[in-house]
Amino acid sequence: MAVYTAAMRPPVDQLSGRRAILERHTTHPGFSALLALVDERLVGFCYGFPGRPGQWWHDVVSNGLATSMPDEADNWLGDSFELAEIHVLPEYQGRGIGRELMTSLCEGRTEQTVVLSTADVESPARRLYRSLGFVDLITAFRFPGGIEDYAVMGSRLPLKPR
Repeated sequence: MAVYTAAMRPPVDQLSGRRAILERHTTHPGFSALLALVDERLVGFCYGFPGRPGQWWHDVVSNGLATSMPDEADNWLGDSFELAEIHVLPEYQGRGIGRELMTSLCEGRTEQTVVLSTADVESPARRLYRSLGFVDLITAFRFPGGIEDYAVMGSRLPLKPR
């Protein structure tokens, strides 16, 4: 949780719920994770799993895509890998660690697409995703109970770094 907390700076009262979500994700079939270590120090991590109906994020995004791009929703989520989390300590960002984590995690995947959600603002993370071939699928998207806008992004697999 230390890398997540440093990278995201969430309100303290959200940490226990976030930990529960992270732990639940590890039980999804096909769960895969990678760690980034520098001099034996954990400086980043990412993980994901095949997206399936019945998973909260998958179902919420599927409904959003069905509204915004009904002819494409199944093409993006029907055989997808959900990149659920990627975080790098702030002092290690901008060194290619996030790019290496993402490309390594997605390498050799059998799914057709990889999808993720991120804050709907221009940011180094969003530029990284675009540089790996991700496109915006939905913008100004609000998850149930949320107040922040998110962008749902997707890329065909294999990733094609630019």
